[in-house]
Amino acid sequence: MAHRYSVRRRLIALATIGAAFAAVPATAPAAPTPEAVPAPAPTPAPAQQADAYTPGAANLEARRWFQDAKFGIFLHWGLYSELGGGGSPGLAEWIMQENKIPAARYERLARFFNPTRFDADAWATSFRKAGARYVVITSKHHDGFAMFDSKVSPYNVAKATPFGRDPIAELAAACRRQGIKLFFYYSQLDWHNTDYFPRGRTGHTTGRPEAGDWEKYLDYQDAQLRELLTQYGPIGGIWFDGWWDQEKTPLRDRWRLDRTYRLIHQLQPAALIVNNHHHAPFPGEDYQTFERDLPGENTMGYSGTAKVGALPLETAETMNGSWGFNLVDDNFKSPETLVRTLIGAAGRNANFLLNTGPMPNGELQPENLATYAKIGAWLTANGRSIYGTRGGPIAPGPWGVTTQRDKTVYVHLLRAHDGRVALPFAGKVASARLFDGDAPVTVTARGGTIELSGLPPLGDRWDQIVALRLR
Repeated sequence: MAHRYSVRRRLIALATIGAAFAAVPATAPAAPTPEAVPAPAPTPAPAQQADAYTPGAANLEARRWFQDAKFGIFLHWGLYSELGGGGSPGLAEWIMQENKIPAARYERLARFFNPTRFDADAWATSFRKAGARYVVITSKHHDGFAMFDSKVSPYNVAKATPFGRDPIAELAAACRRQGIKLFFYYSQLDWHNTDYFPRGRTGHTTGRPEAGDWEKYLDYQDAQLRELLTQYGPIGGIWFDGWWDQEKTPLRDRWRLDRTYRLIHQLQPAALIVNNHHHAPFPGEDYQTFERDLPGENTMGYSGTAKVGALPLETAETMNGSWGFNLVDDNFKSPETLVRTLIGAAGRNANFLLNTGPMPNGELQPENLATYAKIGAWLTANGRSIYGTRGGPIAPGPWGVTTQRDKTVYVHLLRAHDGRVALPFAGKVASARLFDGDAPVTVTARGGTIELSGLPPLGDRWDQIVALRLR
């Protein structure tokens, strides 16, 4: 994903995850405050040469669909998966940078990448059963290796590996069969391409020549994006990462975002654009994502300048401390913790994008599949209070969050109580009932607050839902 994050810092974060959720079981983000990377000082958005983007009807409908979808699955899969983090918890897709592997040596991994157990239909079926409505997969990460059949570079999975297939094409077809939208993660940063020059914050130990053609690199980037937008049918969108690498260099405003974003919207008007740059959205972007934080929070140190905007929102999170497959990182968050994070995101009007790192043989980690199945079971029972909703009229609090669809407000109680809960709400409630069992709940209005009483104990529920019907 985004920032360089030392193994020591990752270990500190992993050691405190469980304690953080025990202390704040309701609405805390899915990771505690680590010894964080300092957030960059506030800076303005990069200059745009084109007029501000005006979304068309197809794009606006796609944004509405996205907000309704609520739950997606993230997939970090590439050559780095073979190394499994090199024995360091929390390290995976950054191993080329962290272990200072030269590009010419890293290329050797392609000779051994042969995920013969990859089954796109099995993946897509498990995603549907998990309740996911969309999937985001790494088409190219910072290491520069394309996980699709790129015509503009032989450094790709179809041409440079014994696997010799295009897993992106197979997954795109499988997702269509399951009614799931497929998005492509694409790294703007590239540690392999010699034209990615001058260097930014990273990539200084790759052994590449200290020369290159920045404009030529951007042409290469746009050519690969054109392939992704024309070879795989309608897609959900493009999930960018890596802009931050040049944030403090003269190249900061030379990404040609206006041209690249215009290309995407022209080729697929319904495709959504998001950029994990940790700022408020730039012109041309269609939704805003937050890395390992709920909107408005900054426990990871990435979102200090990312004010919550008016566009659709998303929170991306890991199951353990790693995005890609890690051989020794077994510190998995519990299904309860992850469902509560999903609820916390929905109550903040955001989607939840939950990552898994497929193994080198092409299979999904069994621990992750078990967790996805439990999330799916919860959504099967309670999805009406999540899918198609927006953040409710009551701001998140220690007690939980609210979601809303039409005149029904779903109160998600995530903390133990004594049978009564007071909420700051001045609206008029026609009725209140428990979501599971439909038993009535007493509502008493008192000067800008309502008290819900007659509630059974929270017990071992992950979430107690009260449906309020408004007048």
